[in-house]
Amino acid sequence: MAPRNHACPLRLAILAALLLCAIAVPTHADIYRYLDEEGNVCFTNLPPPTNKYQVFIKERKRFSGPRSTDRYDGQLREASRKHGVSFPLLKAIVKVESDFDPRAVSKKGAKGLMQIMPANFEALGIEDPFNPQENIMGGALHMRRLLDRFNGKVRLALAAYNAGIDTVDRAKDVPPIPETQDYVRKVIECYRVFQGG
Repeated sequence: MAPRNHACPLRLAILAALLLCAIAVPTHADIYRYLDEEGNVCFTNLPPPTNKYQVFIKERKRFSGPRSTDRYDGQLREASRKHGVSFPLLKAIVKVESDFDPRAVSKKGAKGLMQIMPANFEALGIEDPFNPQENIMGGALHMRRLLDRFNGKVRLALAAYNAGIDTVDRAKDVPPIPETQDYVRKVIECYRVFQGG
């Protein structure tokens, strides 16, 4: 009879722990850095109750497949009706701005599906930029105002959405900024695709 190996239960426990770690779904979260009222540097995984913060570590989503392009059609149609902005145009903006990711945060701090800057939240009636309904309604209102400002010229309104009204006013056209020109081109291309769909 072979001698009993006393290390066997320990090995089994280690193997079981490793197996659990291997199959566990990793959790991820953005980490935000901000200064509290006393000037202390603070870190949190929830957007802090102040507009003066920056994303310190951006969540990297693994194992995520392509996002559905029709997931927010209901909210987009409602915003289209309410603000009189073409549904395919709104959908194209969402596609180019966030690729339908409601938790998207840009390097400049724009948030949500339509990438609204914190300075515009109040004027657009947005309390939670990560709420798809609020973000889409606010973005549609912003686009409506830009279309009105530029006499319905979609390309100029899109350029202003990306680069700001003053920049477009100075250029009297889509400004010669590669990022803005690329943005307008991409949105127009998606707009045509969604018009046909």
